[in-house]
Amino acid sequence: MIVAERKPFEEIWNMISHYNRILVLGCGTCVTICWAGGEKEVGILASQLKIAGEKNNELIITESVPERQCEIEMIQELKDKEGNIDAILSMGCGAGVQTVAGIFTDIPVFPALNTTFLGMPEAEGLWVEMCSACGDCYLAYTGGICPVTRCGKGLLNGPCGGTRKGGKCEIDPEKDCAWVLIYRRLEKLSMLDLMEQYREPKNYRAVKRPGIIRATAR
Repeated sequence: MIVAERKPFEEIWNMISHYNRILVLGCGTCVTICWAGGEKEVGILASQLKIAGEKNNELIITESVPERQCEIEMIQELKDKEGNIDAILSMGCGAGVQTVAGIFTDIPVFPALNTTFLGMPEAEGLWVEMCSACGDCYLAYTGGICPVTRCGKGLLNGPCGGTRKGGKCEIDPEKDCAWVLIYRRLEKLSMLDLMEQYREPKNYRAVKRPGIIRATAR
C-alpha cells in the first residue's frame, strides 16, 4: 500500500501554468484508497486548474484515472492521447509518475502528489525500487527520474565524478547512472536548464518514520 498526499496548489500551478493542454492523470488503486488521487480528487484538481487558468482561452484540461499508474500496460493504453496534450499532471505515487514518464518520453510529466511511505508487500516476487517515499518530490526537476532512489549516492546535484564509460554507475557497473538518464530525458524535453539549478541538501525530516496517517471521514 502506497500512501501519498497532494502538493499545495500553488506548487502544482507553478509547474504547469505555461502549458495549454494538460492531462490530469489519477490512479485507481493506492492513492484512491488514501483519498489523494482517485476520480474525486482528479475532478477537484481539474476544476481548480480551470478556475486558475480561466483567462487562458486555450487551456484544455482532460482527466483520466487508470486502474494503476505503475502498470506499464495500463499506461500504454493512453498513448492515443499523446498528440492532444502538452503535459501530464500525475496524481499517482512516485513509481507511477516514473512509469508514465518512461512511456510518454516526449511529454513532460509532473507530480501532483508527495509520496509519503510504502506499505510492505507480503507476496513473493521481484521488486524494483523507483521511489523512496521521501515526502518532498523532486521529479518535476529531473525528468520524472528519481535521483534520491535511483542514484547510487542519492545525489540531488549530479552526476558525480565517478560516472563510468557508457553511462554506468561506479558503485554498480551493471546499473545505469541515474544522472545520465536524467540528462538525456531533460535534453529530449528541451528542459536542460533545470540541470543548472542547484538543489539544497535534502531535508529528510519531511517524513517521520515510521509513517502513520490516520484518515478522517470525508
